[in-house]
Amino acid sequence: MSETTYQLIAIAIYFVAMLSIGYYAYTRTRSIDGYMLAERGLRPSVAALSANASDMSGWLLMGLPGAIYTSGLIEAWIAIGLTIGAYLNWTFVAPRLRAYTEIAGDSITIPSFFERRTRDTTRLLRVVAALVILVFFTFYVSSGMVAAGKFFESSFGWGYLSGMVLVAVITLAYTLFGGFLGATLTDVAQGLLMFAALVAVPVVALLQLGDLGDLVAQAESVNPDAFNLFTGIDGGAIAWVVGIISTTAWGLGYFGQPHIIVRFMALRTPSEAKIGRRVSTTWMIITALGAVGTALIGIAYFAGDPAKPIEDPETVFLLLSQIFFHPLIAGLVLAAVLAAIMSTMSSQLVVCSSALVEDLVNLAGRKASPERLLAYGRLGVLAVALVAFVLALDSDSAILELVAFAWAGFGAAFGPIVLLSLYWRRLTAMGALAGMITGAVVVFVWGNIDALSDEMYEIVPGFLAALLVAVVVSRLTATDQPGVDEEFDQMMVELDRPRVTV
Repeated sequence: MSETTYQLIAIAIYFVAMLSIGYYAYTRTRSIDGYMLAERGLRPSVAALSANASDMSGWLLMGLPGAIYTSGLIEAWIAIGLTIGAYLNWTFVAPRLRAYTEIAGDSITIPSFFERRTRDTTRLLRVVAALVILVFFTFYVSSGMVAAGKFFESSFGWGYLSGMVLVAVITLAYTLFGGFLGATLTDVAQGLLMFAALVAVPVVALLQLGDLGDLVAQAESVNPDAFNLFTGIDGGAIAWVVGIISTTAWGLGYFGQPHIIVRFMALRTPSEAKIGRRVSTTWMIITALGAVGTALIGIAYFAGDPAKPIEDPETVFLLLSQIFFHPLIAGLVLAAVLAAIMSTMSSQLVVCSSALVEDLVNLAGRKASPERLLAYGRLGVLAVALVAFVLALDSDSAILELVAFAWAGFGAAFGPIVLLSLYWRRLTAMGALAGMITGAVVVFVWGNIDALSDEMYEIVPGFLAALLVAVVVSRLTATDQPGVDEEFDQMMVELDRPRVTV
């Protein structure tokens, strides 16, 4: 058999596994709470792996190795910032959000939690938050479809549309029927596959290439700053520090990413966030090291030899796997890239569905049976996927450019409101709404002015402005909010609830 045949067999095995997991989740999902939040029954290790897989997308396997291959270790600051941000998210947000969302009317979405936490009777806060989620995540899902189409186009010579349709249909199938549980369990499998690939590729390549010292010397001969984490400090300490802050500030985005923090809400108990934090941090450190190691080995192997040209630096991970592995195993590595894309898409589809059904349809005041709500949830997934598919039909569209903006937008619009909701009793509905809008607007304006965005990633000014506005407006609009202090105190007590051991 040809190498391509082996690789397609591996990807087919991966697709069958994902559909099987989706079917299993379908048999376990019987209510809208189960469809949206898996009945708050996730083990911490499952929640952690799911959050990581849905977070990283193809950036970890292709974007990060490609950036380091091009510029050296200085690009690793993004990974450092994300790892720190994820650790802080699990430490300061996860336990409180798990406890508070259940206490505040058993909220199963972020918009409904904001409304009940701030006692917003106008429902404006919930509607605006739901619309923000729908708009940004529809483009986010679309960008994943674009990436999938280009993946099959570049890897197997398929037509762009064929590859996009295949991945869209498979992802939609297990998400449509399996809901949150289906997305979560497939995320776990995909996270483990990504982990294995990012460990195996640099380790096997290193073992086959031989002496580590020779590889280091060869990489440094190509790029003297290949192993320099502090490149550019000679150009001015202040400018260098600003640049590092801008890069590591990606970690700020974690506090406001709905598809990540919803995993915290699904934990069995708040205290289990500690286990989730350990699993998540370990996964992120090891996979980031694997991505960095892959890039540095790639510099030594490809860049120093004119006979081994590499047209796209972002393919260094895929090329090394095809060189040092049997085609079947290389196909599983290719499947890991698909896993990164699909895990993110499925998680975002479920969050969009919950925003559409729980935060918009339900607000119309219509009472529906649990079965009908479950059907609405599935229709919501289908509707968002169809819109995203239409947007992705143009392979030359600028949708992919919105991914970084969406991360900053969610981080600045939702992040400060999540933190204030969990740590400051006096947050008001108007304060939350004003802060949310301010964060989104600052990110949009700052990100579209090159002179500003080139100096500082827009999430930093957006986050700070949203935080300031939310506090000031909350103080100006402060009123008596019956029950808020009692719920806050109850949340603090709930944090000490014993961990489930079964």
